[in-house]
Amino acid sequence: MKNIVVLVSGGGTNLQALIDAQNRGEINSGKITCVISSNPNAYALTRAENNGIETAVIRRKDYDEFDKYDEALTELLKSKNADLIVLAGFMTILGKGVIRAFENRIINIHPALIPSFCGEGYYGLRVHEEALKKGVKVTGATAHFVNEICDGGPIIIQKAVEVKDGDTPEILQKRVMEQAEWIILPRAVALFCEDKIKVIGNKTVISD
Repeated sequence: MKNIVVLVSGGGTNLQALIDAQNRGEINSGKITCVISSNPNAYALTRAENNGIETAVIRRKDYDEFDKYDEALTELLKSKNADLIVLAGFMTILGKGVIRAFENRIINIHPALIPSFCGEGYYGLRVHEEALKKGVKVTGATAHFVNEICDGGPIIIQKAVEVKDGDTPEILQKRVMEQAEWIILPRAVALFCEDKIKVIGNKTVISD
């Protein structure tokens, strides 16, 4: 049974999707053992507590230097015996120390079909604003491993979502969450916990 540690900063809707999937028995070989927030007031912490999941808070501003924060986060994750780390709306940049210590063991969900609308600065509503500006007919979400390139790690699963006439960024964001993010993030986590993801170069091979 793999220990899953989820990193959050806000409301925790993707965390809730993971908790719900776990409660439905869809994540068989792993368990969410800790939720760590960069924000002590994040509602995601309440979601965790309501489900009997241990919580912790680590704030970037409590450390003078980024390297010290990176080291502290790395040690915190190691102390929780994290086998898999899931970024579920974590709004603080991960340092090289964490990424190297947990290579191909950090999964992120991005609200677009990478390589579209991704990279530095593309998060939250901005992703959907740019998709609508471009006039794409299809968008979606991507679950991927994290490496030192922003949104550049190996892709695990993608799911497309239709863009409709009259969409606002807020409406599109909600549809992408409901029809893609909340489906593929738990699936990617389940596949990892079942040892069904092999990383070759910057690609993944998923076994049945």
